Amino acid sequence: MKNPKDVIKFGTDGWRAVIADTFTFENVAILAQAMAVWVRKDAKKIPGEAVRVAIGYDNRFLSKDFSETVASVFAANGIEVILSNASLPTPALSLAARDLKCVAGVVITASHNPPEYNGFKIKTAEGGGAGKNITDAVEGYIATEAVKAVDFKKAVADGNIKVVDLKKDYLKFIKGYVNLKKIKAAKFRVCQDVMHGSGGTLLAEVLKGSTGIKLELLRSDVNPGFGNSRPEPLPQYLGGLIAKMKKEKIDLGLVLDGDADRIAAVLPGGEFLSPQKILALLALHLWKNRGIKGGVIKTICGTVMIDNMCKDKGIKLYETPVGFKYISDLMLSEEIITGGEEAGGMGLPNYIPERDGILAGLLLLEMMVYEKKNIGKILAEVEKAYGRYYYDKTSINLKEKVKTLDPVKKIEKVLGQKVVGVKDYDGVKLELADTSWIMVRASGTEPILRAYAESKSVKRTKELLNYALDLAKTL
Repeated sequence: MKNPKDVIKFGTDGWRAVIADTFTFENVAILAQAMAVWVRKDAKKIPGEAVRVAIGYDNRFLSKDFSETVASVFAANGIEVILSNASLPTPALSLAARDLKCVAGVVITASHNPPEYNGFKIKTAEGGGAGKNITDAVEGYIATEAVKAVDFKKAVADGNIKVVDLKKDYLKFIKGYVNLKKIKAAKFRVCQDVMHGSGGTLLAEVLKGSTGIKLELLRSDVNPGFGNSRPEPLPQYLGGLIAKMKKEKIDLGLVLDGDADRIAAVLPGGEFLSPQKILALLALHLWKNRGIKGGVIKTICGTVMIDNMCKDKGIKLYETPVGFKYISDLMLSEEIITGGEEAGGMGLPNYIPERDGILAGLLLLEMMVYEKKNIGKILAEVEKAYGRYYYDKTSINLKEKVKTLDPVKKIEKVLGQKVVGVKDYDGVKLELADTSWIMVRASGTEPILRAYAESKSVKRTKELLNYALDLAKTL
């Protein structure tokens, strides 16, 4: 058996591993015990409140069973457990952790990973993703104490584990957040691809009742194999929705990932709408139509369109390294309109400092209602004002890990364009004279170089990524 300390390692958003390989009931229990130690020793306690943790899970194979294992360990360690009675989106669990005054939350999910994976995400008392300070501390407690566990059914009967409907309060919050009265009076056709994830039929439940919105759901059933695909909101996994948007007259196509915390969209006619542009649309809608004040957050590989828009509107723009935790931290400390990452995670104001694909999708629909146009026409107007950019990324497998990116910083010209700016606080980004850019980041754990690029044409962006392929050979 492999040493748990060697195999249980948190990445940017939880620990993920292959089921029955290293993601086993034994290892999950060991990690739960380590987190229980952290809760006892390090977690911020709320005066007068019980020490409690909320637990949720997604639609993956054995997720419910793994969540019960975690609950049994926490209960044995004297921690009050609030366990979801059904699979639910990660943001719903995060909201519950905050509103039920928990010291932390746990979600059993591997998000967008292939079906053979499962995972363990830790959420903070505020509802955000656990930072490295927390995950490092939990890792440090692995195997420092023997695993304690109680019988799950007995703990439920004794009231130490409370099995609760956590979707109810989440739906109530979402319905109060969006202008549901205005949305229901509108007439648009919307199609959402749930990708067999824990978003399920929640959008339909929000819009339920007298409404002019015609909603159709694709892949909203539970399928732990995800239809021999993976629940990641990328064009290559959205053939059904894209074909439908090309063939039929639909105003907005929405996409959720496996645990419904990320969003993508498809325009009328079938063009994929990248999360980069979704962030720009959300920021504009919240600022213009909802009157939200504050700044906008994008990552270092965010689109130039957002820079142009913020400059035009006099909105403060924050730029962070890749990873939603940096966005989450700013949402807690600054006044923020919205913040988002290129992978589709959108943080929204007056909410938890966490991503929510369902709410982001509803706000796109709300924007169409305010603007009285479908999403394609709105985007066309925004691109006319702030530029039409094409973003793409790739991963390059190498023979060995990259030791340094210093040579990239010295490049003065890329494909005939002068380098006018260099950023190196997360990988190396070269900003070019024609407003295009290219960026490379080395994986810290694998021999992989990640490359990102954006320009004003699909062809140019592909050329920039090919340039990165050639560059990788020299590192």
